[in-house]
Amino acid sequence: MSGKTVNSAIFLLVIGNAMALISDVFIKLLEPGAPVFQFVFLRCLLTLLFLLPLASQLDLRRLFSGAAVHAVRAHIHLAGMACMVVALSNLPLATANAIFYAAPILVMVLSVILFREQLTALSLFAVGSGFAGIIVILRPVEFNWAAIAALGSALALAINAVMVRQLPRQQSTVHKLFLNYLLILPVAALLAIWEGASWHTGILLSAFGSSAFILGYNITVLLAYRHVDANQVTSAEYTGLIWAVLIGWIGFNEVPDLWFAVGSAMIVVPLMMVGLRSRHRSRRVLQPQPMNG
Repeated sequence: MSGKTVNSAIFLLVIGNAMALISDVFIKLLEPGAPVFQFVFLRCLLTLLFLLPLASQLDLRRLFSGAAVHAVRAHIHLAGMACMVVALSNLPLATANAIFYAAPILVMVLSVILFREQLTALSLFAVGSGFAGIIVILRPVEFNWAAIAALGSALALAINAVMVRQLPRQQSTVHKLFLNYLLILPVAALLAIWEGASWHTGILLSAFGSSAFILGYNITVLLAYRHVDANQVTSAEYTGLIWAVLIGWIGFNEVPDLWFAVGSAMIVVPLMMVGLRSRHRSRRVLQPQPMNG
């Protein structure tokens, strides 16, 4: 694996995380009290339409293979998106994104519970430090429904990540994304109707921008991980928090305080250490071993 390839993958992830933050900005720009389920329905519908040009990657003969697992993941994703809208609408951009980074920590915990995986001492430290970091960022006096929604979104991301193992391996990424959003639509539509809000173009434009940029993020991730191992470049994913601070500061006049800086470091630094440890182990495994004799 050449250094040039790794650097290209890191560059793609940095740009991709910036696109994900722009997607968050479209959500944050929603008017106060904007209909959450209407936005979620439109974003899912538009994402599905954006995927149509890639329909050649769908296995139409086995379109609904693994439908039960897909359906569970889809509706967990639906709940996570609704929580994300609530969190981004009511929390500073950087604060919400820092809490979203609880997802990798929750993945570790769920892997132990569901798959009996063993955590290393460093992973255990990352879990404990991460949860403590969330408490430092939020502090009991600021723990409200928006903070709970941010944690709910992180939990949904973690569950979906863990459930990827249960999906049919022969399905392409486009197939998985397409089926996920297709199965979300009926319930999302019913929730939007139940919500009873009037439909207007402002929500449509926000949903269009958010879905376009989050799809751009997904594409950059696919391209980045196509030729490199995830543990070689995954630390670049955490640049999203830097983008969140910069965009929140410049665009929304949100200046992070010391609590945020300390808590974010408690979440992100141990996760980066876990990633670097995995990277070094992979390098040792790939190194040619001396022959005996």
